Amino acid sequence: MTEQRDSQRNLRFLAILAATVVIIWGIYQARSVLVLFLVSVFLAVLGMPPVFWLIRKRIPSALAILIVVAGMIAVLLLVGLVLGTSIGSFSAALPLYQARLQEHILGIKTLLAGRGVEFTDKIVLDYLNPGRVMGLTAGLLAGMGSAFSNIVLILLTVTFILFEASSFPVKFRSAFGDRPMVFQQFDRFVYDIKRYMVIQTGISLTTGILIAAWLTVLGVDFAVLLGLLAFLLNYVPNLGSIIAVIPAFILAFIQFGIGRAALTVAGYLAVGFVIGNVVQPRLMGQKLGLSTLVVFLSLIFWGSLLGQIGMVLCVPFTMAAKFAFESSESTRWIAVFLGNDTALEVTPLEAKRKRKNVSKE
Repeated sequence: MTEQRDSQRNLRFLAILAATVVIIWGIYQARSVLVLFLVSVFLAVLGMPPVFWLIRKRIPSALAILIVVAGMIAVLLLVGLVLGTSIGSFSAALPLYQARLQEHILGIKTLLAGRGVEFTDKIVLDYLNPGRVMGLTAGLLAGMGSAFSNIVLILLTVTFILFEASSFPVKFRSAFGDRPMVFQQFDRFVYDIKRYMVIQTGISLTTGILIAAWLTVLGVDFAVLLGLLAFLLNYVPNLGSIIAVIPAFILAFIQFGIGRAALTVAGYLAVGFVIGNVVQPRLMGQKLGLSTLVVFLSLIFWGSLLGQIGMVLCVPFTMAAKFAFESSESTRWIAVFLGNDTALEVTPLEAKRKRKNVSKE
């Protein structure tokens, strides 16, 4: 009897593993469509608070949605204009940057030679090549921009999602029945996801503005473009802020030398410290419930599966997976390992089950 149970358990585990592999493969194959849908949902979630605020101000819902969508279009056009102008200007200034880089390298080489240290120009040029670094920056931005290539379809999807947003709770209750405990848990999950995305966008926007202002004060070229890059990469946990500082440091070094480049890095560190250790914990608190290791691994997993959009939205995806695992007793142990504590708090659904068991006894 025991052997039969073990065999059934092993077969069930293999079936779940096979289904997971098939689902992951399907997501990878359909990622072009999924990315379009995820970008639409992301923009719709960001658009819901201003839409509901306008509705509370007694503006008709249709007009409120049109105002918010028009604002999104204006922002996207502005971002496209900044990217096009900045990349064109950089291409024109690239020969000047390379000449300045050669001058700085010659000065450093002379200084170190006087101290008995020698190095080849090729090593420094490989790591501080402005064309390669800005090519990487443009590649990152182009990867994000490719998700917006079907911008008309995305904006139409966002508009329809906003029109349907108020009716989603009613439809869920009609489809799955009126189960207060389950819907209370689901409402809390949706609220946490929306709260994270809105607050993270505000924090990223603040970071980008502060970085652009600091680089403007220092006189570094393409301050707006580098601020936009800091805004986008701030969504990427753990690694985003490190990647964002590299092109700014190299441009500052080419323009002004090591002193101004050090001030550039100091500004990034100061903004990152204040935002990450003072502002973000106060606004976001401990709502995520994910361990640091899980966040880092989710960045790698979702990034390899869905590209740049997966890296940006890796935290909401992992929060959704954790919620799904919490909802079943058989997978609750996975949610424990995804969390930042050794034990999860008792959910309303589990509390109801425990009360039923006690009453039966």
